[in-house]
Amino acid sequence: MQSESGVVILGVDPGSNVTGYGIINSNGEENTLIESGVIEPDSHTALPERLREIFEGLVKVIEDHRPRQFAIEQAFYSKNAKSALIMGQARGVAILAASKSGIPIGEYSPKEVKCAIVGTGNASKSQVQFMVKKLLRLKEPPEPLDASDALAVALCHAQRARRDLLLSGRASER
Repeated sequence: MQSESGVVILGVDPGSNVTGYGIINSNGEENTLIESGVIEPDSHTALPERLREIFEGLVKVIEDHRPRQFAIEQAFYSKNAKSALIMGQARGVAILAASKSGIPIGEYSPKEVKCAIVGTGNASKSQVQFMVKKLLRLKEPPEPLDASDALAVALCHAQRARRDLLLSGRASER
């Protein structure tokens, strides 16, 4: 949805047990929180069922808030190949939910998100959470950490969009 004062961005921190989502409104100068939360399938169900719940949960979030842009954290490389594969499947259903709705998708590495929000790619989750609270001018830090991480992904996307707009403006002046 294009609000009167900006663009609605949905950020997602994918996981097979907990998928965080964060929705912000960005006008290029200010970002405001719309909603954040988690989709938490029953961990005792089979993976295909959990993936379906993640997909359906994100489709509902998209239907309810009509974001114009979608941002997701890229898969990170893990020593545990099975965990990395499962994370990739959770990312896949999240991307499918956005793609099915026709929303443009931005993908960012965990280091890129941390650097955009905290200023260092080696920031801790609590540092990211603290900066998300500050950047969105919240009274309390967003909980749980999965929702905070998703908001960080949305904020990273908003920052990248603003930078790209500024660069394109400078490029057209030359």
